[in-house]
Amino acid sequence: MTDNPLLRDDPLPPFPEIRPDHVEPAIDALLAECRETLEGLLATGAPPTWDNFVAPLEAAHDRLSKAWSPVRHMNAVVNEQSLREAYNACLPKLSAYHTEVAQDERVFRAYQRVAADATLDRARAKAVDDAQLEFRLAGVSLPEERRRRFSELVQRLSELSSRFQEHLLDATNAWTRPATAEELDGLPESALGMARQAAERASVEGYQLNLEPPTFLAVMTHARSRELRREIYEAYVTRASETGPHGGRWDNTPLMEEIVACRREQAALLGYGNYAEVAMERRMARTPEEVRSFLTELAERARSKAEAELEEVRRFAAESEGVKDLQAWDLAYFSERLREQRFELTEEELRPYFSAEAAVGGLFQVAGRLFGVRFEPRSDVPFWHPDVRYYELLDADGTVRGGLYLDLYARPHKRGGAWMDECRVRRRIGREGGIQLPVAYLTCNFTPPVGGKPALLTHEEVVTLFHEFGHTLHHLLTRQEWQPVSGIHGVEWDAVELPSQLLENWCWEREALDLFAVHHETGERLPEDLHRRLRATRDFQAGMKLLRQLEFSLFDLELHTLPEAPDAAGIQAVLDGVRERVAVVRPPEFNRFQHSFAHIFAGGYAAGYYSYKWAEVLSADAFERFVEEGLFNPDTGRDLARAILEQGGSAPARELFRAFRGREPSIEPLLRQMGLAA
Repeated sequence: MTDNPLLRDDPLPPFPEIRPDHVEPAIDALLAECRETLEGLLATGAPPTWDNFVAPLEAAHDRLSKAWSPVRHMNAVVNEQSLREAYNACLPKLSAYHTEVAQDERVFRAYQRVAADATLDRARAKAVDDAQLEFRLAGVSLPEERRRRFSELVQRLSELSSRFQEHLLDATNAWTRPATAEELDGLPESALGMARQAAERASVEGYQLNLEPPTFLAVMTHARSRELRREIYEAYVTRASETGPHGGRWDNTPLMEEIVACRREQAALLGYGNYAEVAMERRMARTPEEVRSFLTELAERARSKAEAELEEVRRFAAESEGVKDLQAWDLAYFSERLREQRFELTEEELRPYFSAEAAVGGLFQVAGRLFGVRFEPRSDVPFWHPDVRYYELLDADGTVRGGLYLDLYARPHKRGGAWMDECRVRRRIGREGGIQLPVAYLTCNFTPPVGGKPALLTHEEVVTLFHEFGHTLHHLLTRQEWQPVSGIHGVEWDAVELPSQLLENWCWEREALDLFAVHHETGERLPEDLHRRLRATRDFQAGMKLLRQLEFSLFDLELHTLPEAPDAAGIQAVLDGVRERVAVVRPPEFNRFQHSFAHIFAGGYAAGYYSYKWAEVLSADAFERFVEEGLFNPDTGRDLARAILEQGGSAPARELFRAFRGREPSIEPLLRQMGLAA
């Protein structure tokens, strides 16, 4: 085992050395070590304290986490069959162990005794309180038979969620289509370059389309061929379902049914009426009813604006190209043409000003001005792919505070979307009070460099980059020294999007754009006229966009508040019912959005997708303070860091927000930002 790189205590994961056959032996060894550590701690007979019980147990768990993190990450970004098999072999073992600990009454009683220690500082007291809640929600107080069943459900859910994501990835990778230049009429040169590159990669002539996000979005937004738009739309919205071009091959239908049923059974075992009630135990929102009321109010505020926006697109499609039966595959195309006409602005006019390299530099400059930190590249760090870069985060005095892996571009066998994940968490180590520095992965799926030109981003991609960087700063800037409340740990899920959505605002402001929005060839700053037109687009179709997000959020909430677990028809009926209430755009019957809704079926957002809108209320309100005091006011930035980013999960999110804003959050700034204020 000494030659297993996952068992070494390297400062950073040795990615090129990690092989699939290392994974299971390493995890087995570390799980055995965790169990041995726990039994040793319980056997001492000494009254449990933070120092003699919680801290050594957390240290063992951190060793396990540091081995699993690169495996989990590689499974998402360089997925291949042997790694997938090793990853899946470990999932039930990890789930079994964590549930075993969470259901161990001896450990629960130890935490209860630690919680009674009046000398604990606030962060550790919060960590222990959170742990006690997790024990209860893991069924520690259940009778043995029900506790065993709960454990089985946890393991099964882990397996089902992984298979859901695998089906989605496989279905996405499976669809390709050759295309002619005539069919691709309307696509910008950057998208054509991607299609040529994909054809070369597949050793075919001409162009090849796929369902990777940059290509799919380019076709839906720019292809003049209505038939092509419909074809790629159908392939995309039927992925991993029983219908469409690969119908039934990677069908997520039975997985969805079982996932919802398992969650429903978990809630019942714990004595809750539904799974959403369980989820709210860890949220700012107190009840599903409070969330439903919040979402419904937003829908009512947005509906008339959304209806007017849709009617405008319908009228424009009829007048401009004679399309009188606007369909789902037409909406993005005609919306973009309408936007171009109204604001005299195209994506391609903006793209030369947003090279990926400059946008990353802009991220770092914004962070530097707000928080007094800087990011420096390192070339001696091992990566999992040549596209990846690594940066050290340093304080103003040069002290290293953490690290960042950046993986920006779409490629085959890489999970779609954009996300931040942790590689290392900030925590105190050793008796001398040393600190393990935090390290993050920031992953996107942007248009890669094509034809010898630099990668040029759309403004929307820049917004996505800033969003994920907000999560990254939350992880890296923490000052907490205990893993359970460090970074995003211990933060209520409906507040965790606050830093990410807050940082998006800098993508729209002249003062921030001047730091990085420069033409990649001439070095010219984004002209004022272009910026004015860009700003004017911010609330374009804001009503329709909001209702779309509310549709997802309400579907998630209603699905997880049903009195009985539904079958596939029932899941579809829930979605149809939500659309009937809030949607102005109704997709075709073959649309199977739910089959690719990985956020709730394979991610952490079950009964929590509303968190994006809930946190957006917080972020819009927080940003108004910067508007009032200065976009780069160092005192305001320092207050944000001290009140929220450095605090991690050491205090309730509502309390941290009040510390920054001086009051309770208001919904009005968000409505003003979206052009929906009365």
